[in-house]
Amino acid sequence: MPAINAERLLSDLRHLRSIGAQGRGVVRPAFSAKDMEARRWLKARYEEAGLAATIDGVGNVLGRSRQAGKALLLGSHSDTQPTGGWLDGALGVIYALEVARALAADKATSGLPVDIVSFQDEESRFVGCLGSRSLIGGLTPDMEQGAMDKDGVSLAEAVQQAGLAGAQRLRVSRERYAGFCEAHIEQGPNLEDTGKRIGVVTGIVGLRGIRFVFKGQQNHAGTTMMARRRDASTALYELAHRINQEFPKVAGERSVWTMGRLRVEPNATSIVPGYADLDLQFRDASEAPLDAFEKVVARLVAEMSARGGVALEAIPSRAPIPPTRSRHHLGGAALGDAVHPLDRRHQPRFRRRQPRRRHRARLPGAGRRRGVDPQVRQRLVAGGEIHGVQRRLAAPQALDVLGDLADRGARLRERRDVRRQGNARMRPERAVGGQRLALEYVEIGVRQMF
Repeated sequence: MPAINAERLLSDLRHLRSIGAQGRGVVRPAFSAKDMEARRWLKARYEEAGLAATIDGVGNVLGRSRQAGKALLLGSHSDTQPTGGWLDGALGVIYALEVARALAADKATSGLPVDIVSFQDEESRFVGCLGSRSLIGGLTPDMEQGAMDKDGVSLAEAVQQAGLAGAQRLRVSRERYAGFCEAHIEQGPNLEDTGKRIGVVTGIVGLRGIRFVFKGQQNHAGTTMMARRRDASTALYELAHRINQEFPKVAGERSVWTMGRLRVEPNATSIVPGYADLDLQFRDASEAPLDAFEKVVARLVAEMSARGGVALEAIPSRAPIPPTRSRHHLGGAALGDAVHPLDRRHQPRFRRRQPRRRHRARLPGAGRRRGVDPQVRQRLVAGGEIHGVQRRLAAPQALDVLGDLADRGARLRERRDVRRQGNARMRPERAVGGQRLALEYVEIGVRQMF
């Protein structure tokens, strides 16, 4: 049985964290100097693991197995939010690396082809999931042409500065891969709050976005009387307040909405703002609440515009992403069988953070599994999160494999001595058992695929 080298795994996690570390977080935005330093380090680690490693023209780091046959693709992303969590993405990248090394080191599994990847710009500095879009041929010239970060740096400039201009852009082939798995930590409090150890993702929430533009009249704050003001910021605050009052009336059980970015110009204390804009994002697991939110927005915009004074416009800020539910037996199999029968602290989960990742399902069997140790709040989803393209799901034959993985994993876990722990957060060093469990699930799945 392949064995995880826990010290090596944790050492790699800590080293990756050190590249761009700031306080308790990490600052490693796509194509930045720290991001490229991390990618070059990953490439070297891939090569040390015996893989043919490449950094392609958009910064993806792909390590290809030298073994023949259909491969399993494992990985995640290593770029971060402006101040990201140090395990966000990085955990899946290093999990993948360690799984590949451990399988290669064991004679029984050394012939299994496993490719690993660190995707570029998952966190949308320029284009959300830029790297994985590029790998499947989904990055269009129109997307690239207008891509610019918040500081006005274009994607083309960033690629040039990173030294990638002219480098080949890799494409992955459906024929090469039997499936794709990604390990990830939970980015929310639900499992810990409810004392659950495992979350099985049964659907991906839909996502829509609207930008509100307010055009008033800039004026002096000391001499312009209130009755004569056309204050763009006041209209923004009113709309935001009314949204928070009206949305709960039509929201579903899992509905969420966020107004996390706004701009006021000229953004000076003694000047009545003449311009403002506000971004609204809302998500739910079904279309009905999303439609209801759009109707509420249309009504509020019409009512405020009718009063005059400040011109208000609502513009779609992104292409809508429809909700996707797993129509396969996998979710039920994982819920019913992937945990010890005497230790069923699990619950179905909806993926909220990154519905844009659906385009990865163009690879057969695309899904996400989250590593979990009984002693930590990390999730193991035995292939249960299926990323669909529009309304398409992953290839049924690959899902059958992952469904069988859950069944076999249950029998594996029944042989393990699982000790219950409290709900306190544990240090990453305590996650060693979870690494072994995650590897064993993957190894079983790989064996079944070939």
